Amino acid sequence: MSRAISIELDATDRAIVNALQGGFPVCATPYAIAAEALGLGEAELIERLGRLLDDGALSRFGPMYNADRMGGGNVLAAMKVEAGDFDKVAEKINAFVEVAHNYARDHAFNMWFVIATEDTGRIPDVIAEIEDATGYRVYAMPKEEEFFVGLKFEV
Repeated sequence: MSRAISIELDATDRAIVNALQGGFPVCATPYAIAAEALGLGEAELIERLGRLLDDGALSRFGPMYNADRMGGGNVLAAMKVEAGDFDKVAEKINAFVEVAHNYARDHAFNMWFVIATEDTGRIPDVIAEIEDATGYRVYAMPKEEEFFVGLKFEV
């Protein structure tokens, strides 16, 4: 079920990915500051990030928020989706603004995603809406304990 992507990255693309995994400036001109640190112009950095996203080298570029620390909620969810329905179901799930990311897995539970809401009480509603939209049961797996892993992939 894994969908391998093969994308050619040049040295500048690799430098961008490696540098920005460690953080992004929080200021009035973050792209200009990040670009300067990489020896690039702001427009080139923005163009390259756009291309890396469009090509699928990056699945997302943006901040990661801990919803429950801000009064919201999040839950890991999984589904058992028939192979012939997988892409259709993924498209429906990804249309929900509350779905942060979605992964295919080689397992009976072959679709995994994170639901993040502004209000913890909304999680059961989103699950019910996804079940109604897809016809498949959503298995919610709330976290019992949280661990921070500073994961960085050098490319």
